[in-house]
Amino acid sequence: MKKYFLIFFLLISIPRIYSQIENSTEQISQENRTKFFENLLNFSSGKLNLTRVDAYIQIPYTTVQFVKIDTGFSGNYTITISVFDENKDRLILEKSWTDKLFCKEFSETVLNKNYNLDFKSFDLKPGKYSIRTSYYDNNSKAEYPFETIYSVRDLSGKPAISDIMILQKRTEKSGKNLIRPNVSGNVSTLVDGLPIFYEIYSDKNEPVKINYQISDNRDKIIFKDEIQRNIDSGKTQIFYTLRDSSFSVGHYMLEIRIKNAENHLLTTIERPFFSQWIGLPTSVKDLDKAINQLVYIASTSQINFIKDGKSKEEKLKRYIAFWKSVNPSPNSDDNVIFNEYYGRIEYANEHFSRYYEGWKTDMGMVFILLGAPSNVDRHPFNIDSKPFEVWQYYNLDASFVFVDETGFGDYRLITPLTGDLYRFRR
Repeated sequence: MKKYFLIFFLLISIPRIYSQIENSTEQISQENRTKFFENLLNFSSGKLNLTRVDAYIQIPYTTVQFVKIDTGFSGNYTITISVFDENKDRLILEKSWTDKLFCKEFSETVLNKNYNLDFKSFDLKPGKYSIRTSYYDNNSKAEYPFETIYSVRDLSGKPAISDIMILQKRTEKSGKNLIRPNVSGNVSTLVDGLPIFYEIYSDKNEPVKINYQISDNRDKIIFKDEIQRNIDSGKTQIFYTLRDSSFSVGHYMLEIRIKNAENHLLTTIERPFFSQWIGLPTSVKDLDKAINQLVYIASTSQINFIKDGKSKEEKLKRYIAFWKSVNPSPNSDDNVIFNEYYGRIEYANEHFSRYYEGWKTDMGMVFILLGAPSNVDRHPFNIDSKPFEVWQYYNLDASFVFVDETGFGDYRLITPLTGDLYRFRR
């Protein structure tokens, strides 16, 4: 297999000691998800009542255990894709294969840009499935499973459109298109626009209008384009590059709408993707917001210094430098402090958001600073008092009381959080 470019990534660690948190399969799977990338795409099968699912799996060399052999270094892993019904009561199909890697020099095994690309295809009836992909390293004996609920679309109706494949590169050779899929969905390294591939299925030849639209994570439209194209009866393959599109750090949504000559909508499809600059961990979706979120670990002067960067690139450089300064292992790409900090922010946003994001709430502040409490004593229905909670931290010999003054779940801290307690702790 050829070697391709892979964007630097870090594992996102979510705290699991909070007494009210369950260690769900989804949370565990998300950790393993960063060990490899997978892209599942719906295409017309050509078989009655079935849809073809193409599975692209990208294995970074940095997650493979290479061993020394006489001629270099050898890696060996097994991929297993298991398709269950939605409730995981019945195994529908399973595919398993082993791939071997070879590097002449050890330096090749640790380069973030090197990866192996695997591809498998299978036909399924339209519906929802639980798909489990397991990456097993045969040298280290470590297994990294990832589970997801996946919708197989019905493409039998006409007209219909396949899923959108984002391309890393497209070349033509002897009249044939050679495509390199962008499996991770990270478009930060793309130049000269966003190349995509998809198929349109129709029962007649007709001219159509194809509308392209990209929105950011605030639903603001940042790109629009329209082309006219004649589609064939049967299958029409579309290669297209959205030329005037550039992306800063963030998550985006590409939408394609197919309209007939009378401007009536025939079919539509969406595809999420993101842009993550090299050196910026994947949990950061908005650099400016991530800088503001430093409020519980950085001083005002440190935050202002990062914000005063003259460009996004300069802000990014200062942001990364700050996290390197607090990394207990500064020579390592993995930063446990960063992972813990943004893991707590993610949890706070999920559980404490009310009128504003959870990381800005009092409960969010305490959780981010001190981590999960040793015990939570809840009193939501006391007759003689407003709803309140008491968070106890045995290791700090401290308790914090939150009172819901309004009755709408907006708990405010009434216990002072000062001095040494107002310091981020792992």
